[in-house]
Amino acid sequence: MSGKNRALAAGVRPREVWAWAMYDFANSGFTTVVITALFNAYFVAVVAGDAPWATFAWTAALSASYALIIVSAPLIGAIADQHAAKKRLLAISTLGCVSFTALLWFAQPGAVALAIVGVIAANFFFGTGENLIAAFLPELARPRALGRVSGWGWSLGYLGGLFTLGICLVYVTWSEAHGRGATDYVPASMLITAAIFLLASLPTFLLLKERAQPNLAARAILDAWREVWQTLQHVRRFADLARFLVCSLFYQAGIQAVIALAAIYATQAMGFGLKDTLLLIFVVNITAAIGAFFLGYLQDRLGHRRTIALTLSGWIVAILLLWAAKPGEATGLFWFAANLAGLCLGAAQSAGRALVGLLAPATRRAEFFGFWGLSVKLSSILGPLGYGLFTWVSGNDHRGALLLTGGYFVLGLMLLAGVDVTRGRRAALAAAAQDRAVQRG
Repeated sequence: MSGKNRALAAGVRPREVWAWAMYDFANSGFTTVVITALFNAYFVAVVAGDAPWATFAWTAALSASYALIIVSAPLIGAIADQHAAKKRLLAISTLGCVSFTALLWFAQPGAVALAIVGVIAANFFFGTGENLIAAFLPELARPRALGRVSGWGWSLGYLGGLFTLGICLVYVTWSEAHGRGATDYVPASMLITAAIFLLASLPTFLLLKERAQPNLAARAILDAWREVWQTLQHVRRFADLARFLVCSLFYQAGIQAVIALAAIYATQAMGFGLKDTLLLIFVVNITAAIGAFFLGYLQDRLGHRRTIALTLSGWIVAILLLWAAKPGEATGLFWFAANLAGLCLGAAQSAGRALVGLLAPATRRAEFFGFWGLSVKLSSILGPLGYGLFTWVSGNDHRGALLLTGGYFVLGLMLLAGVDVTRGRRAALAAAAQDRAVQRG
């Protein structure tokens, strides 16, 4: 039996795992182009006219979308579990993200309201789909190989982001060579991103199976809320999972701030032009893919908690180096630190998803991944909004805001020390056994 087959759950074919991972490939173009590399800087500089409140407006729009996900994620997860509807809901969220990304084609100078509405809606559907696709992971991988298989998805996802960004970079270069400006090629890049997302996600819907069985006794939406409420009431049974979710809330706040504001920091604090910024994001995505792939194997050998602790320590070092780099004086240091951050980005994202899969009861996977999504999205409010508020109040002090971001990783590392993975896994197995007994009775 090959190493890949040993990593997969019984009855799972490699092509199905590839189809699952292709969704990461498909949706990563949205975060890379819209949230990280291109549209964020375009929104601040062009749509909002470089107004003093522009960075805050961008982070506030993202925060609004994440707030919607916080409210809906546990409910959507519970409904997906009860009705075995992960794949159907994933299709709806995909079409929603694709449609509103394409709507950003209309974002021209002064169209602040349209751009904000488009970003809020597109990011809401993206985040919902991200939670749903993650809930398939424990059905595809054996428990001891969750880190490895999660890493395959994350690494292919970063390659997808690179592919979409690369296509957009070629188009931007061609447009500039023909005398076209940002108001031409940035909106068109939104159409390119939407089209790639739609086409690349097709293998997921054609080959990925819905293995969950519906709970026919639960048909009403109120039943889904009741299930969520029961989970909250019995949170002590999942104390290690709950602690890790709080831990991820803080370190993900730092990660989400970097994702949402990388291009803005490069242009505003380091004086990068558009091409240099896109090249930076392109290269960092390569190191992120490497981190997600190889750290997944390390996670299965070293252990989940130790691997996450290692990546958080790397994040702290990277933030300090980024802060030390000044425009025109330490460009090499900035590039080194940015790639170290990329390496830790891929590893931390993959490792966190795998650990949640290990600590979640098999009977409530979509629901618990909904809570994981809740934690990540709450961090997506805390991190970028804190950064945006700091720059607004401090008169665009992006370097000070970067240090604030580094503090989130320190808090996350401190909270991680209290997570006992073995104890948490035992609690998940016991809860799953009890749920099955109740369903049979």
